[in-house]
Amino acid sequence: MSVIELQDVTRIYKIGEVETAALRGVDLTIEEGEFMAIVGPSGSGKTTMLQLMGCLDRPTSGRVHINGQDVSRLNANKRADLRKGAIGFVFQFFALIPGLTAYENVELPLLLSGAKKAERRERANELLEAVDLTDRAGHRPDQMSGGEQQRVAIARALATHPVLVLADEPTANLDTDNGRQIMEIMLRLNEETGTTFIFATHDPRVFPFARRLVTLRDGKVTDNSKHA
Repeated sequence: MSVIELQDVTRIYKIGEVETAALRGVDLTIEEGEFMAIVGPSGSGKTTMLQLMGCLDRPTSGRVHINGQDVSRLNANKRADLRKGAIGFVFQFFALIPGLTAYENVELPLLLSGAKKAERRERANELLEAVDLTDRAGHRPDQMSGGEQQRVAIARALATHPVLVLADEPTANLDTDNGRQIMEIMLRLNEETGTTFIFATHDPRVFPFARRLVTLRDGKVTDNSKHA
């Protein structure tokens, strides 16, 4: 079953009289449970593709389907509703809320979705254990290392049982050891939960973790290869 399908997707940004094509007629199908990397040089269209997959933006032309639903023309409120339940995000700069503890950051999406307190507690503790941060549950972001903060971000992304997790340069601000640990955690959670993980990166150190590499250049897919 396909989780995402892009059909002849183009995204053009216009500033004044100048138009820039970030994506140019992209066709791509992503199946349930994949662990996939979008790679390419800066300006190739990686982040734009993630934004479309995450319902943060809409294509200029073409169609984007998520779980069989055409989301290309949904309004902002309906896209937000879809993101809230079906899509988790992991960002380069972690994007944790500074005043909240690790536990509270993981709990927040559940709180916003209306989950009951007992359910929130069970899920947040389960995810903190999954990323090996049970002993840091009461610590704020400024009391944790970059690697620990990114592990909290991964736990938060999985809080609402999304069908899809999108990670934008998840290792860019981490050293080699922490970057490897983050990729190993995401791969393990992918295998254990069946959640689809898609990450955009220009870091060649993490390419070997992907079971599929989609290469973008100048807004077009130039390679689409699977490997063990």
